[in-house]
Order: sequence, then structure tokens, then C-alpha cells
Amino acid sequence: MAALARETPDLILLDVQMPDMDGYTVCRHIRESSPVPVIMVSVRDGDQDKIEGLECGADDYVTKPFCVQELTARIKTVLRRSRQAMEISIPEYKNGPLAVDFVAHRVRSRGNEINLTATEHRLLVYLASNAGKVLTSDQILDKVWGKEYCGDHHLLRVNMARLRQKIGDNNKNRQHIITKPGMGYMMAEPDKADGAPRQLALDSFISAATA
Repeated sequence: MAALARETPDLILLDVQMPDMDGYTVCRHIRESSPVPVIMVSVRDGDQDKIEGLECGADDYVTKPFCVQELTARIKTVLRRSRQAMEISIPEYKNGPLAVDFVAHRVRSRGNEINLTATEHRLLVYLASNAGKVLTSDQILDKVWGKEYCGDHHLLRVNMARLRQKIGDNNKNRQHIITKPGMGYMMAEPDKADGAPRQLALDSFISAATA
């Protein structure tokens, strides 16, 4: 945490089992102030361990033992996603109290800033840019995480639940992100007063520089 206060890393590799404070707690502290990509690494390979890692804000979770090539590939993927470029054709999405500013990369609800991780922000932007259109789980995984994550519907459900909680959707009030059973997810159409066509052209991913 002291190093993060002094520096601006491109990515953090975070072990779960550490003295004094475990990786889950560190990740939660990181997410209070930074959207920096985080990959958690651990010998704990249970489903609940992975769920906890993703729910506390990690972008990926790698279990030990792993080969260097696998870790390198995951680092490249997370960095590539975090450096994704977007061509903006509309400045903002608005629906009730929720406002997504595509240009300033800011999300607000009732005028209050919402802090999202890089992954949560990409997820919200993709949904909002396709408002009114049903997107399958694999479409979302492909666009937000990459083709290699298609089929990992559990990863999507965890991140979707966390995003919904942050933007004010709950089990009784799903006014923004709507689940279409057996189909996928849909972002509610924007306020009609805003009027303009709702589509963002997402550019291809920018390749991450590697050592």
C-alpha cells in the first residue's frame, strides 16, 4: 500500500497469503482509491476463494502452481483490456439518476461519483453503448475480457452483481441492467429526452508492451 501511494503501476500481482494483511483485504483497500488492474495469485484454488478474489475487485485470479507462460499470457490480456481505446460517437448515457460520461470516463448517480474498477467500467460502457439491445453472456465476455474467457459465465455473474450494487440496482429494483433469462443482459434504454442514437464504435484492443 505504501508503494502504491508513491508510484503508479500498470498492474499489480497480489498474493493472497501474506503476513499482517491478506491479499483480499489489500485488494479492497486498493479499490478504495485506484482502478489499477490486479491479478491475484494463490495456492487456494477453491471456487469460493476465486469468488472472494473477484468480489473484492481483482481482474483475474491465478492458482499456483502455474507456468510462467500462463501468467505472462494473463498479464498481457489484462493489460490489453486496461488499455482499450474507444472511439466516442456520443458523449454520455443517462437513465434516471445514472449518468455515464464516455468522454471523461466518469460515472455518477444522483450527482455522486461512483468509483468503478477498470473491468467494471469497461463492462458498464459496453452495456450502455448497446442500451436496449440484449447481449449474450459470451458476447459480453468476448468484448470486455477477451475470447479466451468465453464460457466463464461465473466470472461475468460475479462482476455483474458487483457493478449492479455500485450503480444502485438491487434484486427489487433492476432499473438499469436487466437480466433476460436464457438470453443474456440488456441495459435499459436511455432517457428519451437525450435523443441521440446510442452506439459506441469500440476500437480494437491496443497491444500491451512486454519486456
